[in-house]
Amino acid sequence: MQKQLPGLMVTYGCIYVSANIKEPGVIKMHGDIFRIVYGVRNPNEYRPMLEEIANDLKESGITGIISDNIQRDCLQKFSYVSPMAACGLYYDCTAEAMQKQGEIRECFVSLIREIKLLANAMGVFFTVDIIPTNLDILDGLSPTASISMQRDFSIGKQSEIDGLIFEVVRIGNKIGVPLLNYEKITRKFGFKDI
Repeated sequence: MQKQLPGLMVTYGCIYVSANIKEPGVIKMHGDIFRIVYGVRNPNEYRPMLEEIANDLKESGITGIISDNIQRDCLQKFSYVSPMAACGLYYDCTAEAMQKQGEIRECFVSLIREIKLLANAMGVFFTVDIIPTNLDILDGLSPTASISMQRDFSIGKQSEIDGLIFEVVRIGNKIGVPLLNYEKITRKFGFKDI
């Protein structure tokens, strides 16, 4: 996007939100995770306007977090979204099944572990223990919550399955990190590059 907007600052970032369209013009949020994390990849790109954006967000009732390592922080969000999407799709379930002790929750946890292995192999190290962090996010959601990719896939719409699930296996293969649970799930959905 930066190439299309020369002279303007385009930050990297991610949004934590659990919501769905209730009706035209009405979005219903679930849980209390809404926040925007943003930043620059190189410290020399930092501009005071990042603080202004945080203040504007705060005035709007939105938590804005300026990241000191946006690659790590976006990957941390991915460490939740991708496992929830993969697990939910594989078991055809909502958050409720993952919130209960048992096979499905263990699958969710194993997928988080595999993202952590992949991140570490890429030289990215989380500053929090992502397993309890992600379980806290999961457990705070409405039992009916699911990832939009899963909902789109279930009704035959174009989905983010390639980027959220298949790409994980591609990267693992490329850098030599076996991801057995992701591989099992991708096989079920026709991924051939294993």
